[in-house]
Amino acid sequence: MRVNETPDTRPWQRDQDGAIAEEVSAVRAEYAEEEAEAAEREAAENAAALEVSLSLRITRELDLALKRRAAHEQVSPSALIRRLLRQATAGRNEPVLTVQQVEEIARRVMRESA
Repeated sequence: MRVNETPDTRPWQRDQDGAIAEEVSAVRAEYAEEEAEAAEREAAENAAALEVSLSLRITRELDLALKRRAAHEQVSPSALIRRLLRQATAGRNEPVLTVQQVEEIARRVMRESA
């Protein structure tokens, strides 16, 4: 120890600081890994894209809603719209209820109300 130095009277403080530094380092590494994975996914989507430009006329409200949702999901608006279009076209085109189901509901309501 030098003349002007004060002795370290808190060795537990060094241990705590070291633990905090390790935890911060682990969180940063995990964050960097997640960011790298997201960048890889977006790069793969971009590589698979046909680069077909699509022009749409939408309301300001829809534009803002799409931008908000994209920001919330931490993706670009283009990636969000591609995913939504993919989901919409992959979905079934059947009505929610069939005619037969509606008729059965109507018959049951009539029986129960009589």
